[in-house]
Amino acid sequence: MNLGGPISAEPRINDRIRVPEVRLVGPDGQQVGIVSIQDALRLAQESDLDLVEIAPTSRPPVAKLMDYGKFKYESAMKAREARKNQAHTIIKEMKLRPKIDPHDYETKKGHVVRFLNAGDKVKITIMFRGREQSRPELGRRLLDRLASDVEELGFVEFAPKQDGRNMIMVLGPRKKKVDAMAEARAAKAARAEQSGGRHAEADVEAEAAPIEHDEIDTSVEAVETPTEETAE
Repeated sequence: MNLGGPISAEPRINDRIRVPEVRLVGPDGQQVGIVSIQDALRLAQESDLDLVEIAPTSRPPVAKLMDYGKFKYESAMKAREARKNQAHTIIKEMKLRPKIDPHDYETKKGHVVRFLNAGDKVKITIMFRGREQSRPELGRRLLDRLASDVEELGFVEFAPKQDGRNMIMVLGPRKKKVDAMAEARAAKAARAEQSGGRHAEADVEAEAAPIEHDEIDTSVEAVETPTEETAE
């Protein structure tokens, strides 16, 4: 039977520390020594800091004087930055037919190029139907062609292999996921900076050349038509 609540991952602070004495560490990391909990709490109050238990299993427990709110904020920011820089390799899949139309092939190849540029693996699946199953060489030639077309961006990680009605090949990216993410962030920042610069120039031109009211044509109502951008 569970008589208690969930175990908290947060360290005990201030009067939640219920031990007779602690090994105290100062705010700059200096060793103060073993002091009673009352003296440790008094020093924390005088310094306008928190007393934080950082090693509860030690004998006696180790506690440190710190600004706990600031410590939690900095820890959260570091964790967020670490998650941002984590690279998760994703396997994308692209399906083709042995007798694919040239235009469709270029479109599919463009997607493969985009995936490899983003640092992701790509699983290429050739789907055979009916009598096409007796001509596996058509699928192999198509996979070899695709691998050759994108060899600067990716390499054959898993050679073409027949799997029932399908033939499968896996392309691995030559660019690391972390590098691809860094490049994408840099490009986004550059676009934002460039866009901001254009807006600033437009504002300056508008201030430098004010519109004369007697030149405005009020007979026609201006209608703003929204535009929609689509990404391939």
